[in-house]
Amino acid sequence: MNSEITVALMSLAGTLMGSLGGILTSSKLTNYRISQLEKKVDRHNGFGERIPVLEEKMKVVNHRLDDLEGVMNR
Repeated sequence: MNSEITVALMSLAGTLMGSLGGILTSSKLTNYRISQLEKKVDRHNGFGERIPVLEEKMKVVNHRLDDLEGVMNR
């Protein structure tokens, strides 16, 4: 009977350690993937800040082209 209890306790300990190990590994992987996604979002947000600047520069370029075309047509 003692050996049965010992085997049961060892099985319980092994199961707990395996489960906890799996949970910790899964948690680390999830944290890593979230970190990588945050980096991608930060890069994407940088584009959002630069697009209005590019649009304004395009307006200036288009206006200058229109002026040059007007000079060329005279």
